[in-house]
Amino acid sequence: MQCIKCGDSIEAGEEREFHGRVLCEDCYMDSLSPPRTCDPWAVHTAKSLLKEERPESLLNPTQARILQILEHTGGIEMRDLSERLQIKPSDLEREIAALRHMEKVRGELRGGKKLIRLW
Repeated sequence: MQCIKCGDSIEAGEEREFHGRVLCEDCYMDSLSPPRTCDPWAVHTAKSLLKEERPESLLNPTQARILQILEHTGGIEMRDLSERLQIKPSDLEREIAALRHMEKVRGELRGGKKLIRLW
């Protein structure tokens, strides 16, 4: 059996159903709790933590690499960033949401393309 969303194979008994679609566990969890980049409470919490901690201590390795790529490129599309990092788009969305809450990255429309760039 295959996940309708990501195409990964699912072992028998491990499939999850959400709104009539058969999903793997990861896609099911993403469907239940989608990343939210616009969350005022998360922004407040992240900014409070940044005041108390060294900013780099709050970043995981993937987030640090995202910031390096954005510094080097000046802005990049999500698809290209996902390919460079070799992670699933859904995982990248979660990392971007966390960085957005820390006001480290933001979106920008440039040349008709939606880019992620440094704040």
